[in-house]
Amino acid sequence: MARQVTGWVGWVWFGAFTLLTVGLFNIIGGLVAAFSPKDVLAWSGHSVVLVDVSAWGWVHIVLGALLVIVACFLFAARPWARIVASILVVLNLMTQFLSLPITPWWSIAVIVLDVFVLWALIVHGAEVEDAVR
Repeated sequence: MARQVTGWVGWVWFGAFTLLTVGLFNIIGGLVAAFSPKDVLAWSGHSVVLVDVSAWGWVHIVLGALLVIVACFLFAARPWARIVASILVVLNLMTQFLSLPITPWWSIAVIVLDVFVLWALIVHGAEVEDAVR
């Protein structure tokens, strides 16, 4: 039985574009952090934490590159890309929560975008495969 394709497919395309953008932002932010020779002191609520910015930058570069690659496969409506993208978005959410003490406004913005992407992929992702057929 074929599913009916609705206008919600646009949300999935929005999610793919947003995923691509978040991945590129992760790469740019990661490059800045990876080549920064500094450590950052961050207040964690109970104590002060010393964070090695360059190591954290490489995490963002790798995750950002994976997000960009999977976003390209989402545009091609590959069924497996939705699952991989959902997993990567959850990982990106976790890294952004860990980055909250260092870059609170940036992390909150990316968390909000990640939630929209996750919602679009999970709720309306299957419609894209039907729309492409």
